[in-house]
Amino acid sequence: MQRPPSLSLPLALAYCALVVYASLYPFSGWHHPHGLWSLAFLSLPWPRWWDRFDVVANLFGYVPLGALVFGAALRRGRRRWRAALVGALLPSMLSLTLELTQNYLPSRVPSALDWALNTAGATLGAALAALADRIGLTLRLRSIRDRWLVAGSAGTQTMLLLWPLGLLFPTPVPLGLGQVWPKVLEVPVALGQWAEGVPWAAQALGALELAQFAPVRLSPPAEAALTAFGLLTPCLLIYTVTRPGWHRLVLALGAAAVGMATTTLATALNFGPQHMLAWLTPTTLPAFAAAIVSAVLAVGVSRRAAVALGLVSVTALLVLSAQAPADPYFAASLQAWEQGRFIRFHGVSQWLGWLWPYALLVHLLRRAGARDEGTR
Repeated sequence: MQRPPSLSLPLALAYCALVVYASLYPFSGWHHPHGLWSLAFLSLPWPRWWDRFDVVANLFGYVPLGALVFGAALRRGRRRWRAALVGALLPSMLSLTLELTQNYLPSRVPSALDWALNTAGATLGAALAALADRIGLTLRLRSIRDRWLVAGSAGTQTMLLLWPLGLLFPTPVPLGLGQVWPKVLEVPVALGQWAEGVPWAAQALGALELAQFAPVRLSPPAEAALTAFGLLTPCLLIYTVTRPGWHRLVLALGAAAVGMATTTLATALNFGPQHMLAWLTPTTLPAFAAAIVSAVLAVGVSRRAAVALGLVSVTALLVLSAQAPADPYFAASLQAWEQGRFIRFHGVSQWLGWLWPYALLVHLLRRAGARDEGTR
């Protein structure tokens, strides 16, 4: 009997996109390797020196993908052993395809070891997921989810799961996602270089440059408000897919814990483990407290009201983040990310951090306009 669709398929597709981005970044310098057989890397001997970080990343980076593909296949009616086989083979084929594609990127080096580690990681993930399903753990977790979350909320659940990934990229203010305007305002400069010598284009782009606003340094209350809305927004998003009750409070406190843990991890990766709590400032702590108190006060609102409050919160988040400047220390930290070993991973987190609030705004607007009696 075919099981109903679950969150596994959209998460598997999202994770595949993340893997593709991490494997082919920076997507520049494409060329054809003349005289090189595309599968030549498979015949190369194993490297004599292994980088521990690369081994761990290539192995465990594919474990979630194997588990997610297994879950998607299982929910589409596949038997457990067939779903496990799909969970191992499809990620392996994806890895082989990406390794072949890396032949055409001068900044990337294809490796049979990477393919073997990716395949082993996917196989491990599929096997662990099959074991969890065999002992009934998957069914129990699904039962808890069905009791706590309303049906048909896969899109909202995906948004919630993507939120911590966006926090991994350093932000000028803790939890201040959505600061994409500094990059947007660089477009007229780039267009001006491209259209140099065209009089009408130069005048139009000059007007655009004059219209650009220079972000001013946020005051401490504004910084606190940005952090507070950055935490309150996912809490209200949780309320849009849960019924009023004590479990809302548990999930909101869980979101606060995830936000604090992810911000600590991002700070440790950014400035070093010795500075991992540097984000705990006299401004940040009251902001977290204010967000938690606000979430507690809103715990009894209806789901439709939570959608409306979420729209207000994410709009305030975007308005404040657009005004937050990037100070020299923040710019230096971004350079460290881009030049270090996180070059393969920072791009995905950066785009998530930029676009997550805008995607959430669209998602909530669609929910607000939907005629769904279940959201009341």
